[in-house]
Amino acid sequence: MVKTSTRHVYALALGSNRPLSARMTPACLLSGAVRMIAELGPVLSVAPVMQTRPIGPSRRIFVNSAVLMESSLPPEEMLSGLQAIERALGRQRFRRWGPRRLDIDIILWSGGRWNSRSLRIPHPAFRERDFVLTPLLAIAPGWRDPVSRLSIRHLRFRLRKAVSGG
Repeated sequence: MVKTSTRHVYALALGSNRPLSARMTPACLLSGAVRMIAELGPVLSVAPVMQTRPIGPSRRIFVNSAVLMESSLPPEEMLSGLQAIERALGRQRFRRWGPRRLDIDIILWSGGRWNSRSLRIPHPAFRERDFVLTPLLAIAPGWRDPVSRLSIRHLRFRLRKAVSGG
């Protein structure tokens, strides 16, 4: 991995709904992931773990959190590092929205937007996902989406209002 002198802040979303073993519950997997993320750069803040309903065919409850971290790694290399953490903690890619041991997504980046074949920042669907916005709200309420220019606080308010029909 190539490190640059430029420091980036990343907002990451974490989720799990399949244990690795009887002792490695989804919540333990998230804790382990945070420890491993710290090897990529300083962890600035970690949101409380929350339970959420699954989207799609999975029936298992998810646990979700978010992390703010700093790193000199550029986005593509950060993605590679995060995917290595997912694999180390038992992630196997089966089907979209299926049960998973660990999912780590780059949601936002202090550099604004990033587009490549393997990565888009901001994450294309984060504005419609309460399980991403709620943990982010706890640690980065004022961070502005570079596309809509709205803060995390405002995006979550709008999503909750839309879901409630108000």
